[in-house]
Amino acid sequence: MKRIYLKRGKEESLLRFHPWIFSGAIHHSDKDIDEGEVVRVLTDRGDFIAVGHYQQGSIAVRILTFNDVEIDNQFWQSRLQSAFNMRQDIGLADRPDTNAYRLVHGEGDLLPGLIIDIYGQTAVMQAHSIGMHIARHNIAQSLGQVMQGRISNIYYKSDTTLPFMDSENEFLMGGNTENTATENGLRFYVDWLRGQKTGFFVDQRENRALLEQYSNGKRVLNMFCYTGGFSFYAMRGGAQLVHSVDSSAKAIELTKRNVELNFPDDQRHQAFCEDAFKFLDSMEHDPYNLIILDPPAFAKHRGALHNALKGYTRLNQKAFEKIERGGILFTFSCSQVVTKDHFRNAVFTAAALAKRKVRILHQLHQPADHPINIYHPEGEYLKGLVLYVE
Repeated sequence: MKRIYLKRGKEESLLRFHPWIFSGAIHHSDKDIDEGEVVRVLTDRGDFIAVGHYQQGSIAVRILTFNDVEIDNQFWQSRLQSAFNMRQDIGLADRPDTNAYRLVHGEGDLLPGLIIDIYGQTAVMQAHSIGMHIARHNIAQSLGQVMQGRISNIYYKSDTTLPFMDSENEFLMGGNTENTATENGLRFYVDWLRGQKTGFFVDQRENRALLEQYSNGKRVLNMFCYTGGFSFYAMRGGAQLVHSVDSSAKAIELTKRNVELNFPDDQRHQAFCEDAFKFLDSMEHDPYNLIILDPPAFAKHRGALHNALKGYTRLNQKAFEKIERGGILFTFSCSQVVTKDHFRNAVFTAAALAKRKVRILHQLHQPADHPINIYHPEGEYLKGLVLYVE
C-alpha cells in the first residue's frame, strides 16, 4: 500500500477512532496515489495508525480499519458478517412480516462510503466513495457468501452518488426485477432502478408504525410523500381520509400503486402532484388534524445550513397555521448538518410565529439498522418531532 503521512498532532482524532481524515491534516504522501486506492496512514514520526480509501476532496481518507491488514475478500466478508449478525441480534433479519431493512450503514457499520439495503430477495448496493465503487465486485461476492441464499440479486446503483465516475447501474448478481417488499406486514413496490436513494426510505419504518397508532379517525396529509409509506400506514391505522402530496409525478404514481397494493378500491386516498409550499399556501384552515412533513434534505453541506433552517421554519409555520386545533404534526429533518438543536429551534420558531400552543409527544430518530458509530456522531442524521398542536 502507498503511504500518507499526517501533520504533527493530527492523529489525535484517529486515536479516538474517528473514521475521517481531512485533507488539511495531511503533511505529504507517496506519489501517484489513485482515487479510491487503499492507503496506509502514518503519523509524522512514521508510526502506523490506520488503513483507508483515499479520495481527493475535503475528506481525503475514509478509514476502513485501525489494524495493519490487507483489504481483501476476507476483510469484506468479516465486516459484512458483523453487520448481518447485528441485524439478527436485534431481531430484524429473517422476520416473517418484514423483509426490507438496511444491512450496511456506512460509518455506522465500519464501512464508510457503503450503503446496502435489503428488499426481499434483492440487495441494493450504493457507493458514496470511489474506493467502495472500485471494490464493488469483491463486496458483492462477499455479500452473497454472508447472506447464504437469503438474496438472489445484487443491484449496484451509484449513478447519483458518484455522477462524476460515469458509473453505470447494474446487477452484480442475478437480474430479477421483481420489486415488491414487505414492511410490518404491508407490501410496497420498490423502484430501485429509477427511484431516489435505493428505492425506498427504510429509515422511517418505526416512525411509520408510530404514526399508525395515531391515525384512527384522522384526516391525514402526507407531504413529500415519495412512494407513500406514511400514507398506507395511516390507512391501516383507520384514517378517515389520506391525502398524499409530492412534486414528482413518478412518486405520485408509485404512491397510488402502493395504496392499491394494500387497499384495493379504497376511496379514502387521494394523491396530488404539486409543490409542497404551494399546496400548503392554497389549502383552507383546519382541513387536516394529522400532518406529516418529511422533506428531502434542505442542506447538503454546512454552507447551506442557514437557508435550510429558514426553510424548515417556513414549512413548519405553514403547517402550524393550517392544522386543526388538537391536531398532531409529525415533522422531520434528514439533513446531516442540521443538528437536533438546530431543528428543534427552527420548529419552535415556527410555532411561535404561528402563535400556536405546542407540546412534544415524541422525539424521533433513525432506527437501529441505521446505527451511529459512537466515534462518529456525524452519523446521526434523522431528526423528528411528534407535536400536539392546540
